[in-house]
Amino acid sequence: MNTRVNVIIPAFNEENGVGSVIKEIPKGLVEEVIVVNNASTDQTETEAVKAGATVLKEEVKGYGRACLKGMHYISVKEVKPDIVVFIDADHSDYPEEMSDLLKPIIDDDVDFVIGSRALGKKESGAMTPQQVFGNWLATSLMRLFYNVKFTDLGPFRAIKYEKLMALDMQDKTYGWTVEMQLKAAKMKMKCVEVPVNYRKRIGFSKISGTVKGTILAGYKIIWTILKYL
Repeated sequence: MNTRVNVIIPAFNEENGVGSVIKEIPKGLVEEVIVVNNASTDQTETEAVKAGATVLKEEVKGYGRACLKGMHYISVKEVKPDIVVFIDADHSDYPEEMSDLLKPIIDDDVDFVIGSRALGKKESGAMTPQQVFGNWLATSLMRLFYNVKFTDLGPFRAIKYEKLMALDMQDKTYGWTVEMQLKAAKMKMKCVEVPVNYRKRIGFSKISGTVKGTILAGYKIIWTILKYL
């Protein structure tokens, strides 16, 4: 049986990275690549279309909003995918590793796979000190309050479509990744992490690259963890 895979790529001003991300997804692995242009003011949409993606528009900024837009698009398709993959548009992850995320779902009936940067190799400077600390703090709090052992909140992840819809995702901004992991744990889904490599992103980070973005993201992640207690 062929496994139908759709990819959702939220993108805000990623004209220099999004095309490479799409092109480096292994050929024949994915049925449709969906880029959600999240209020970009550059050529993100043009580059995504040129690389062969379906492009949606979400004019209100927010990482979670962009992901929800992609999910809604999939939900009204006549033929639904078996698996949905999320990956960022900044080329920091390695799209060619996507089959590593899909393998546990296809071979071992796992529900949800997180690409862990903590378990893989990181290029020097790929993650800022505040990102490293934020991941450590968030995963430590999740272990303390929920007794779940994640090593990362990495954005590169794969999940069975029906499990994704069952999560009833709500967060529209920075709490998206942690909400998904917490809800999956609370629902007793079969979750695993696989090592993924990580490199310096193309362009400037809109979150970890600014003091304001770092503080807001940190606050939202901690608030989300406490919210679902």
